[in-house]
Amino acid sequence: MAEKFDVVIIGAGAAGLMCAAEAGKRGRSVLVVDHGKKPGRKILISGGGRCNFTNYDVAASNFVCRNPHFAKSALSQYTQWDFISMIAKHDIAYEERDHGQLFCEDSAKDIVKMLLAECDLPTVQQRYRVDVHAIDKTENGFSLKLNTDLVECESLVIATGGLSMPKLGATPFGYQVAEQFGLKMIPTTAGLVPFTLHKEEKEAFAELSGIAIPAVIEAEDGTTFKENLLFTHRGLSGPVVLQISSYWTPGQKVTIDLLPTLDLDETLTAMREQNPNQSLKNSLARLLPKRLIEVLIARGDLTDKPLKQFNPKEITAMAAYFHQWHIAPNGTEGYRTAEVTLGGVDTDELSSKTMEAKKVPGLYFAGEVMDVSGWLGGYNFQWAWSSGFVAGQYA
Repeated sequence: MAEKFDVVIIGAGAAGLMCAAEAGKRGRSVLVVDHGKKPGRKILISGGGRCNFTNYDVAASNFVCRNPHFAKSALSQYTQWDFISMIAKHDIAYEERDHGQLFCEDSAKDIVKMLLAECDLPTVQQRYRVDVHAIDKTENGFSLKLNTDLVECESLVIATGGLSMPKLGATPFGYQVAEQFGLKMIPTTAGLVPFTLHKEEKEAFAELSGIAIPAVIEAEDGTTFKENLLFTHRGLSGPVVLQISSYWTPGQKVTIDLLPTLDLDETLTAMREQNPNQSLKNSLARLLPKRLIEVLIARGDLTDKPLKQFNPKEITAMAAYFHQWHIAPNGTEGYRTAEVTLGGVDTDELSSKTMEAKKVPGLYFAGEVMDVSGWLGGYNFQWAWSSGFVAGQYA
């Protein structure tokens, strides 16, 4: 005999737990299953263990999606202020960092404990180390084979996440379910991920590993971000690179302003007038890390000589080089270190108001499994809360 539930949720991450709590509050009998040993694994390691759980400033424009309007309804049904209210209700201390990012003062464990407390309802069950072997559509909903058990439900919610961080158990399961039911997919790639460089550049810049500088970065589509750029052993990282990676495709260049707060043409011209015998290397080392300047000279990108030996045209060209440093990444670090998966279930297949599949009544999606990816800064968690809440209202 099959066990019967109103709602089965596959995935006990941020979106799945949020959905379970909300469906449970409506009096629905809910079963949450996950193939891992415990809930909220990605929450626990996020934000350096402090969980950047949302942002004071959230809009649909903070998300990457083929349909730029899709996220609006869910974000308005459950806002960042709603989640902050839940945090306050559970007495979780938090702090604001740059750009309105909100982090737990103590530990990301507080967020998982809070979600589990919200799910602590007589109608909500959780089961872990559960493999889903089969899903079939029935007259009244769905039939699932879980390990060796048969379970039936009216509504099925897929909250299985994307492909990022496979060491935490990420799998393509959610995409396979969507494809089984004939839903279109947007091809997936790693997002919010460091760039790798081609061999020659990688070798030249590897010795700068650990150096961070403020920069403005621009993708070929015109998207720009202003944040810190970090040199690594394999390439480029830091918040500014993670942000732009979601707007970059292989083969494209990015343009980086290495001195976004000054006009280098004016600054070097003034330096030449004040200290004509000062070398270019020593002049630039007052503005940027000396090791970076030494690498650029060693590569032949710059010529080191006294400032008085540069004519105005050469100074203008040099300023353009630093303000528009073009670099073509070799690739990215991939899903291993990516914070999010771009692409996923095509949002044209889903109702933006309910998260239900338009052509499969009773089938819902929540969180990263669909083609909605947030910027760095708490946006992906806010999408999990908002989409999970909405699915929980209707499933």
